[in-house]
Amino acid sequence: MKNITFSAHEDLIERARLIARGQRRTLNEAFREWLAQFAQSTGDAQGFDALMRRLQHVDAGRRFSRDELNER
Repeated sequence: MKNITFSAHEDLIERARLIARGQRRTLNEAFREWLAQFAQSTGDAQGFDALMRRLQHVDAGRRFSRDELNER
């Protein structure tokens, strides 16, 4: 695992530590989780785009009126 250094306002770091402590984990653990999700998000967008290309042939059918969409 590689160590990295970031800088942020002290009050922001302290608030983040309090939140992490409330979740019974360290700020480092919370950051690693965020970093993994952030790195994965680009892949998710590419996957979504690929799915939309594969589904271009799908026809959703007729268009509904505003009243029909709001019926309960």
